[in-house]
Amino acid sequence: MLALALLWSSSVKAAVDENFYIFLCFGQSNMEGAARPEVQDLKSPGERFLLMPAVDFPATADRAERKMGQWCEAIPPLCRPNNGLTPADWFGRTLVASLPKHIKVGVIHVAIGGIRIEGFMPSEIAEYVKTAPGWMKGMLEAYGNNPYERLVTLARKAQQDGVIKGVLMHQGESNTGEKDWAEKVQKVYDRLLGDLKLKPEEVPLLAGEVVQAGGKGKCISMNKQIQALPQTIHTAQVVSSDNCTSGADDLHFDAAGYRELGCRYGELMARLLGYEPVRPHIDMPKKFEVPADAVVAETTIPGNEFPKVDKEGRAYFSLQAPQARKVVVDICNKKYDMTRDDKGNWTAVTDPLPVGFHYYFMNIGGVNFIDPATETFFGCNRQAGGIEIPEGEEGNYYRPQPGVPQGQVRSIYYPSTHGAQSSNSQLPNSKITWRHAMVYTPADYEQGKKKYPVLYLQHGMGEDETGWSRQGHMQHIMDNAIHEGRAVPMIVVMESGDIKAPFRGGDNRAGRSQYGASFYPVLLNDLIPFIDKNFRTKADREYRAMAGLSWGGHQTFDVVLQNLDKFAWLATFSGAIFGLDPKTAYNGVFQDAEAFNKQIHYLYMNWGEHDFIKSADLVKQLRDMGIKVDANESAGTAHEWLTWRRGLNEFIPHVFKKQ
Repeated sequence: MLALALLWSSSVKAAVDENFYIFLCFGQSNMEGAARPEVQDLKSPGERFLLMPAVDFPATADRAERKMGQWCEAIPPLCRPNNGLTPADWFGRTLVASLPKHIKVGVIHVAIGGIRIEGFMPSEIAEYVKTAPGWMKGMLEAYGNNPYERLVTLARKAQQDGVIKGVLMHQGESNTGEKDWAEKVQKVYDRLLGDLKLKPEEVPLLAGEVVQAGGKGKCISMNKQIQALPQTIHTAQVVSSDNCTSGADDLHFDAAGYRELGCRYGELMARLLGYEPVRPHIDMPKKFEVPADAVVAETTIPGNEFPKVDKEGRAYFSLQAPQARKVVVDICNKKYDMTRDDKGNWTAVTDPLPVGFHYYFMNIGGVNFIDPATETFFGCNRQAGGIEIPEGEEGNYYRPQPGVPQGQVRSIYYPSTHGAQSSNSQLPNSKITWRHAMVYTPADYEQGKKKYPVLYLQHGMGEDETGWSRQGHMQHIMDNAIHEGRAVPMIVVMESGDIKAPFRGGDNRAGRSQYGASFYPVLLNDLIPFIDKNFRTKADREYRAMAGLSWGGHQTFDVVLQNLDKFAWLATFSGAIFGLDPKTAYNGVFQDAEAFNKQIHYLYMNWGEHDFIKSADLVKQLRDMGIKVDANESAGTAHEWLTWRRGLNEFIPHVFKKQ
């Protein structure tokens, strides 16, 4: 940009280029630019569309420094550093598309939000500055308290480089209803032509209509006066704003409205110059159509219309963000650009998604955030949005069913003296840390004094103790299996396992990793004793099992295989068991297959067909050593909750039963 600025700097003395067409732009807020430029607006139009800035622009991360009076690329903002998109942006792009390639286009842009036409009248400006509202004074000062003089000064400088071919005006909102407005505009126009020694027949005035907003425009009555302007100024041409979209204030155009209005300015000027208009390419938002079969997702917060899911598994999202320039939906690591309507509502539809649960985020300016219309779930090491793509009837095993007694999922806190002493829940001047766990009790737990076996069930890396009950629907799986007689009633305990924070490197081999290992002494010395004391449990290894998904499977191997005196049942779902040599692991626990098979009554492992963590090789090695392993590959699923729901459902019928 800097090289281009120097190339076109008017400080370089050269002959006037008759093929460099210059246009003067002035007015109030809609010429100043009230909409945030979007991605397509910020693409450089190239060397054929230039701006002579009317003020200095400091350098930013996205834009080189601009100096007043030196030509540069015409990329928004054109008016002042903190302004937005204007009709002049797409006016210039339209002319570049319409005119022969040897013709360049330049604009000089002076505009002030809210300024009356008197602010451009040399005879009125001194008094106008004195009585201007406080919020306008800084803008006036940017032009030396004389916007007309700044426009003329730069125009004279520009005449050393090219030829002034027209004047663009968008003004009138602040003079709505004033009968002498047209006469005042004529005074400004005539004075401008006189000061620059221009002929009106060679320099037409193009005046744009104000926002219509479907008849609700705040200043729409001014359009009658604008339409009548050619009766006062015979070289004036009016640019229609019909169907140009506007923002929520019904006063300013939105980005799409500025593009449309700017193209209309350009098309009109192209015709006046004797060329057939060619409209530049504009990325038009796709119409957001939601099929009739789409239903509100079960993970949507009640009362919201979106997210929705259709019968093909496509998800539909909507977000109100009028000030955003770009919004993205990131689901299953695939990003979808959202499109904006004229009211600032952003929408997107995904490709068909696999059935099951998916975390997702929305993103503005590189920052992820949770869709305010969805329930939140702890995953990806933080609270996240989530959406369920429903299965058919085959998924009924993890849904509540009519007539099935329901158990309870309790939230408990228990004291620990064996965990890390950095918890926010640590008591002052105490070595006790209070930890949190979720405990499922079966439907008949409250009805008698029976004691129950216990399954310790762990989630995966970056999730927490609520994952199995919220994302995994563990309680429904248990209720249904127990009601059908497929599983014995049992208590299920779920803890965070110290793996909520990200894995930060180090050894990841089973039995050697320190990630989550701080949980092992807590589980053995604090949690299990607490559960056995406060719940009616069968406090014996024969009635104690452990299972885990992903890194929870890693933890399960580490805990159970080094504490066979405390557990007799074992399962992993997509278990993150890396670098394990069955012949030497865990002090050779697998070497004596007969002894192992007597101690572990049932070992189960599952993984997804498209999983990036599979246990098939480990299963084969164990079987070759004589270890009894039951295993299953979940058809059509990956490293996801549907795989793990299936794994739990297949594991629990075998637990706490004689094999």
